[in-house]
Amino acid sequence: MIIDLSDTNASAIASALVRARRSAGSPAMGMVLTLIIVADEHSHYDAIRAAMQAAKEHPSRIIGVIPQAGRGPARLDAEVRVGGEGGPGESLLLRLYGELSHHPESVVTPLLLPESPVVTWWPGKAPSAPSADPLGALAQRRITDCSAARYPLAELQQRCQTYAPGDTDLAWTRITPWRALLAAALDQPHGMISGATIEAERANASADLLGAWLSWRLRIPVTVKQSAGPGITAARLHTEDGDIAIDRTDGRVARYSIPFQPERTVALKRRETSELLAEELRRLDPDEIYARTVQELLRTASETADQVLLSPGEPSAEKAERPARKRAAKKQAASDVGAEHGGRRTAAKTAKKATAKAPAAKGAAKKAAKKSAAKKTTAKKATGRTSTTRAGGGAKRAASTGRRGREES
Repeated sequence: MIIDLSDTNASAIASALVRARRSAGSPAMGMVLTLIIVADEHSHYDAIRAAMQAAKEHPSRIIGVIPQAGRGPARLDAEVRVGGEGGPGESLLLRLYGELSHHPESVVTPLLLPESPVVTWWPGKAPSAPSADPLGALAQRRITDCSAARYPLAELQQRCQTYAPGDTDLAWTRITPWRALLAAALDQPHGMISGATIEAERANASADLLGAWLSWRLRIPVTVKQSAGPGITAARLHTEDGDIAIDRTDGRVARYSIPFQPERTVALKRRETSELLAEELRRLDPDEIYARTVQELLRTASETADQVLLSPGEPSAEKAERPARKRAAKKQAASDVGAEHGGRRTAAKTAKKATAKAPAAKGAAKKAAKKSAAKKTTAKKATGRTSTTRAGGGAKRAASTGRRGREES
């Protein structure tokens, strides 16, 4: 049964739920939790369908919340559905308009099942800190999916930095079968493990989480390599006796090999979102293993500052800074070249000026030498004339003296 309500409120929605339940012949509520789904118009249908499939295992009240961006009067439209998709639960789809879209908790709180756990799931874009979000604060468990983001590894890093008890991510849920197979292999006799290698498609958050889990549990170096996919394609533990290997190239069946044992084929298909969600709803307490893995991933990222996350090919913060660094390097190089050319030009100008001044200096030196020679010549002539004059005067005086002596005698 489906009931559409336009421009309504929480009280009218609760009354419509009771009427629909009675009309369906199930007056008692057999639901164990409330699942809040925060989505948009493009992703809400698939998310609610996956939640209804998971509700076969976990009967729940599903509340889909679609905040509509934009201004305008506050308005609430609702779609009430009881049963459907073969599930025993009930679902609500709420569209919030205007100012009401900024306060979804005021609408959702009256519709929660009393004395029952609450789980909030963001199938697409999630807040930077889910535990601080108004709808996340209502829940014991908060589920995100960084693989749905444009840059999964950057989103995973954000989830790790803002982790709070009760947070989890479907990227972590996807590696449960891989962790089970690797743990089973380690229960067998094996040689000393020296390292591990994970192969996955580009920007796969699950591969980083699997590598961080192995690094934390085994205290070994882990390398994440890129492959053609889909998803994780291989996980290998390197031992002195050979590799413990899980190879899955088609996303369905894997080859499972352990040293000194025959190779086996195991089912390892990529699971649907409804299966992942059902697994997360089986436990409503904080996942301590996931918390320790997140800490290990942050520790590894801090030790490798040049590479924020393990997987290659992601436009991380380091790569985002490369264009700026290149531009700065080009500017510095251009500056250095300009300075070098400027220095060369200055030296050339100085040499040219010196070369131009050299003839002038030579000419000045010649003129000075000529002037000095002329002065010397003039001085010599003057000295000669003075001597001659003095000699002539003496002779005249002697002659006159001789004449006077003759006259007196």
